[in-house]
Amino acid sequence: MSTNTPAAASATSAASASTAPARTLRRLTGLRLTAAASVAAACAAALLATAGPASASQFFGGTLHPGEQRCVQQYASYQVRADGKATGQGAKFKLQYNGVTVPGTGSPGLVTSWAADLRTAWGTFPGAGYYTACATNNGTADTNVRLELKTDGEVF
Repeated sequence: MSTNTPAAASATSAASASTAPARTLRRLTGLRLTAAASVAAACAAALLATAGPASASQFFGGTLHPGEQRCVQQYASYQVRADGKATGQGAKFKLQYNGVTVPGTGSPGLVTSWAADLRTAWGTFPGAGYYTACATNNGTADTNVRLELKTDGEVF
């Protein structure tokens, strides 16, 4: 007995017709996922293309005994900011550019809070290079220090 009867052919057509929308839906879902992945990849490529030199703010947090000094260093292309805090008697802070203290950035003595901000837009940035922020305990007792150095895109 043959299954090529009009009724069998009609049943086969109905079955394939009912799976056709499911196949189309799966294909559209796959295309949407592919498009979304392509957009995400393009965005990631754009972010990487526009990113500057890799950098992360430099940080020191800890106790300085009398006479001790800690420094953090980072390269800056167009702006730099250093922040420092100290407990007790305080600490002496300074910001150096290529190994020389930038005039006006050193604390006047032992202080508990300090900041130095040099920006091209303000005309205070000496130039691209390595910047070093230092904290020194010139006191007679231990001091807890927090020192942070940010450059370029990290400075807001």
